Amino acid sequence: MASRPIVQQQNRGEVVAGGGKQKNMAVEGRNRRALGDIGNLVAVRGIDAKQISRPVTRGFCAQLLANAQAAAQAENNKCVVDGAGKGIAVPKAAAQRKVTVKPKPNQSVIVISPDIEEEVKKENKKAGETSTRKKTQKTFTSILTARSKAACGLTEKLKEEKIVDIDAADIDNELAVVEYVEDIYKFYKLVENESRVHDYMDSQPEINERMRSILVDWLVDVHYKFELMPETLYLTLNIVDRYLASKTVLRKELQLVGLSAMLMASKYEEIWAPEVNDFVCISDRAYTHEQVLIMEKRILGVLEWNLTVPTPYVFLVRFIKACFPDHDQQHMENMVYFLAELGIMNYATIIYCPSMLAASAVYAARCTLNKTPLWNDTLKLHTGFSESQLMDCAKLLVSFHSMAAENKLKVIYRKYSNPERGAVALLPPAKCLLATSPFISHYVIAVQIIGYPSWECL
Repeated sequence: MASRPIVQQQNRGEVVAGGGKQKNMAVEGRNRRALGDIGNLVAVRGIDAKQISRPVTRGFCAQLLANAQAAAQAENNKCVVDGAGKGIAVPKAAAQRKVTVKPKPNQSVIVISPDIEEEVKKENKKAGETSTRKKTQKTFTSILTARSKAACGLTEKLKEEKIVDIDAADIDNELAVVEYVEDIYKFYKLVENESRVHDYMDSQPEINERMRSILVDWLVDVHYKFELMPETLYLTLNIVDRYLASKTVLRKELQLVGLSAMLMASKYEEIWAPEVNDFVCISDRAYTHEQVLIMEKRILGVLEWNLTVPTPYVFLVRFIKACFPDHDQQHMENMVYFLAELGIMNYATIIYCPSMLAASAVYAARCTLNKTPLWNDTLKLHTGFSESQLMDCAKLLVSFHSMAAENKLKVIYRKYSNPERGAVALLPPAKCLLATSPFISHYVIAVQIIGYPSWECL
C-alpha cells in the first residue's frame, strides 16, 4: 500500500495569496462534523475524494490506488510518441487489464462514518429484544447507599431478619424521595428533642391541665370545621405548648393563643389558609382583629420564627407505612390517628417525644385491631423502639380510648365515630393493654371523678 502524502499545514495567521490572512482553523471547522472526515480523505493523484460515495476502508483504499495506477499505465501505453511523432498502437487487452488487490480474509474492517451509531445498534441488538424496552437507571446516591449497606453487612442482616422494604412500591414515585427518606427520618429523630416541650404547667399560675385539654378539644373542632390538613392541627398544638413553656399566659388569653397558633400553622401548611376574620367569628368575637395579629407577632418572636419542627404527625405517616396492612389499611390509619389525637389532647403524654407517641399509637392500634404479630422487626427498624419501650405510653393511650365515651370532651370521639372514618372510636379498646400502671390508674380515676367542663365554663 502506498503511503499517504504529508500535507504541510500553514500556521494560524499566515499570509496567503491575495494579501489576506488565513482564517483561524478552529473557526473554519465549526460546521464540520468531528469524526465524519477522519480517514476518508485520500490525497492520491488521479483520485478525487469528492467522488467517493462509500466509506473508505483500508482494503477499498488499496483497490482505488491499484485502479488508478492501472489506468495511468494504460494511458501511457495507449499513446507513446517517438522522436518522429509517430504513435504506437497498444493492444486492447493491455488497456483493459486492471490490478485488483483483495483484502485479507481475516482482516478487520473499521468503518468511520456518521452512520456508525446505527450499525452499532444493529450489532448489539439481541434476538427477541424489543427497542421499546425500558431500563431502570439508578442514581449515584442509590448506588453509593447500596454499596455502603453491603460493606457494613446490613443487606445480609435484612435478609436474615425478613424485614420488608416499605419503599419498594414507591421506587418510581419522585415525590416519595425513596433514596433520601431514611436519611430524612434519621434527621427528624436527631432534632425532635430540640423542639420538644417539657413539663411547664407548674410555671403557669392561672392555667392547669384541664384548661389545656379544653383548649385542644375546641381547636380540634375548629380544625375539623375548617377542613384543614392534619399537619396544621399537630403544628398548632406544638406552637401552643412551646409558647406556654416559655411565657406566662393569663387565663383570659389562653383561647387567643390557640387562635393565633392555628392561624400561623394554617399559613405554614395550608394552600388556602383561613383569614383572621374567620377565626374572630368562630371565637364568637371574643377577640378583635388587632388582638389576634398582636398575639401572632408575639408568639413568633418568642419562638424565634422556628416553625419547621418534627411533630408526631411526621412520624405517624412513616410508621403507618411500616405496618403494611393489606385490605384494611384505611381502618388502621383511622385507628392510629384517633389514638394519636387523644394523646395530644391530654397533657399526660407531654413527657414522651413525638416519635415515641407516634410509635405507641401504632402499637396500640395494632393491639386494638388484633394484628399479629403485634410488633415485628420492620416496625422496630423504622420506629427505633422495641415493644417493651412503647408499653407505658401505649397503655396510656388505650386508657384514654376506654373513657372517651364517658368523657365530657367528645369532639375527637364524635369525629372518629363517623362512618366516614371507619367508626373506630366505637370499637372496644385493647384488652391486653388495659392493665395499667399505678400512675395511669390514678390519672384515669381523677378524670372520671372531676371530668372536663365545657369551654364556656372557663
